[in-house]
Amino acid sequence: MPDIDEMRRHLLIGSAALAASLAIPPMAALAAEPFGEKRMSSNIITLKDGTQIYYKDWGSGQPIVFHHGWPLSSDDWDAQMLFFLSHGYRVIAHDRRGHGRSTQTATGNDMDTYVDDVKQLAKHLDLRNAIHVGHSTGGGEVARYVARAEKGRVAKAVLIGAVPPIMVKSDKNPGGTPIEVFDGFRSALAANRAQLYRDIAAGPFYGFNRPGAKVSQGTIDNWWRQGMVGGAKAHYDCIKAFSETDFTDDLKAIKVPVIIMHGDDDQIVPIADAALLSAKLVSNGTLKVYPGLPHGMATTQSEIINRDLLAFIRGESVAASTPPDLKAA
Repeated sequence: MPDIDEMRRHLLIGSAALAASLAIPPMAALAAEPFGEKRMSSNIITLKDGTQIYYKDWGSGQPIVFHHGWPLSSDDWDAQMLFFLSHGYRVIAHDRRGHGRSTQTATGNDMDTYVDDVKQLAKHLDLRNAIHVGHSTGGGEVARYVARAEKGRVAKAVLIGAVPPIMVKSDKNPGGTPIEVFDGFRSALAANRAQLYRDIAAGPFYGFNRPGAKVSQGTIDNWWRQGMVGGAKAHYDCIKAFSETDFTDDLKAIKVPVIIMHGDDDQIVPIADAALLSAKLVSNGTLKVYPGLPHGMATTQSEIINRDLLAFIRGESVAASTPPDLKAA
């Protein structure tokens, strides 16, 4: 018969290790918070065109709004939502139209409409003095939203592995990614979306294709799960939105403090044609390069990213990076 005390001891050790790996306070600390209906909720907002947008709104205090990447959902911010909730912030994340639990829209799957949706959500929730954090496609959404937001709505902006200024290669952007790469994504999505999403998550997104990488099957499965909940048509259209939208003027128009965070082993949004260029376009920006980290570093290295995000939000010093040589990158 198994030793009950021994089993109990192993369970406690395992639980402590899990909490440490998530780099958040024990759940008892979160449970002690006086959460009510207004303090921790999820809901749906119906936009002016009838699209329904799902969002989470937890906690109180200064709002932090998280904008997810393609083809994911607000669930991709779990590690950040729990961390910043425990530090006394109001945390908000929405599923972009066509993604997650929001309406699977046939139209409006473009960056201007995405930003208009965020404007409506910000007004609905009366978000003021907010910090907007965007990853990948969400970084483009943040850049355009912050550039166009009503006065008083935004305090700071964060771009993580973000697509600006523009991804696709052209005469004006010779270092960009050839359009054939994005055409390949479209073809693979149309042929077998489920396999494409499995391959991206198991390979370059988290750097799991690198020698010696510590692969998390749960992380792969969660990425696939989020992608498959969304709409195929909306995801197909979004490839054009994240790859061909030019955010140059948006970056130049941003006046609030911005931190640009990017892994130099990002295989999805190569740093040389993204963060290193964006940092030159913003007037009040800090560039933070993470050696060896992948595109999905906010998940795989959440403790590092959360620490620097918290410092930036609090106005504390975040050591800036010396931009690497563009040719070397």
